[in-house]
Amino acid sequence: MTTLLYIVGILVVAAAASWLFRAALIAVLPRPGKLLFRTMPLVASFGLLMIIIYVSAALFAPVIAPYGEAEVFDKFNALPGDDPRFLLGTDQIGRDLLTRLIYGGRNTIGIAFLTTVLAFLLGAIAGFLAATVGGWLDQLLSRTVDALMAIPQLIFALLLITIFGQSTINMILVIAVLDSTRVFRLSRAVAGNIVVMDYIEAAKLRGEGLGYLIFREILPNATPPLIAEFGMRFCFVFLLIAALSFLGLGIQPPLADWGSMVRDLSQFINYAVFAPLTASLPLMAAGAIALLTVSVNFVVDWMLHRASGLKE
Repeated sequence: MTTLLYIVGILVVAAAASWLFRAALIAVLPRPGKLLFRTMPLVASFGLLMIIIYVSAALFAPVIAPYGEAEVFDKFNALPGDDPRFLLGTDQIGRDLLTRLIYGGRNTIGIAFLTTVLAFLLGAIAGFLAATVGGWLDQLLSRTVDALMAIPQLIFALLLITIFGQSTINMILVIAVLDSTRVFRLSRAVAGNIVVMDYIEAAKLRGEGLGYLIFREILPNATPPLIAEFGMRFCFVFLLIAALSFLGLGIQPPLADWGSMVRDLSQFINYAVFAPLTASLPLMAAGAIALLTVSVNFVVDWMLHRASGLKE
């Protein structure tokens, strides 16, 4: 019963915070923004609020974090409440967990965002080229993408990172190339519906070049689905980076990240029966991963609903 009341209380607080955040946006934004956010559902408002909090914490991590990212203290495996200097305790080598949690968000989110941007540049440009040029180029790119997508992404990423070496740069490049295949499929499908329009034919008759067709005609009309897909791709990349870090092939020490924090703190699960608070330590990073993923999905669902033209 106590757990149920605790969950209900969290939901009530989240709903109230989302409503206040939406009301504040409506009050301070100009008229177009008021009309946009007045129809925003509470779940999307909650997702946007969480995204802003995560991004703010990532940007101002050196100011918010109580200690340095790799700073080591003489007290290791300290539990919450053992030492007033460490609010959430310390890990197995004496690093402050609160600091690692804050910097872990900065590293994981920042690297996931950079990887997603690179994947979109590769996939969208290749998809637009395949749809616009067609012919042998379309067949070559499409068959290459089919071959890459036939292999499970996590296994393929593990194989390539093992071959090329464990480094952040290699991980970004490998994940960006593998994830660009999904972006290619979407951008090619969207562009394929656009290139048959009359205004594209008119631009070709005017003698416009390939760059003009892609960046001035196709891209503006393909932006809404690509923006929504960017949010979804970010979630998948974010989870893949966390999974690789959990397996020891992702973000490497001394950089902090949430995937490796879940792995390092998994030892405390054994204390679940005797000390529930201690057993919840591995859930801090896991909960941070889940909350950001759910928040981004809330916002993406709202954007897709708006782009589809459906009414409430």
